[in-house]
Amino acid sequence: MPATTMIAAMMLQAISVPGFDEPVYAETDVGFEELTQGRAADAIETIRANDELAADDPSALINLGTAHKRMGQNEKAMEYYLAAANSDRRYDLELSDGRWMDSKRAATLAIRSLATQRTFAAR
Repeated sequence: MPATTMIAAMMLQAISVPGFDEPVYAETDVGFEELTQGRAADAIETIRANDELAADDPSALINLGTAHKRMGQNEKAMEYYLAAANSDRRYDLELSDGRWMDSKRAATLAIRSLATQRTFAAR
């Protein structure tokens, strides 16, 4: 990746599976692949086309912010990052380096990223 740091956050939903004590998680597409391939406009389209996403989903909001940041629309990016930070939804996100982070913390880091060259993407 060029001089950017990607936080790849995977949206996870717990699903009960008979016979398992631990929850199983399902992944929802929030434009991660498009963002990692440098296709910000496509990421926006993918996120908006995903009917499974709630309007306040942190991963989707972070990725929408990242897409707009990459398109030079920092004010719009800040709106999405703030919406993610203020969302009532909260879950752990898997980062691109394999670490896990709370969605509110990831949103806060994304907000801080507007002052740097770092970008954040969620999966």
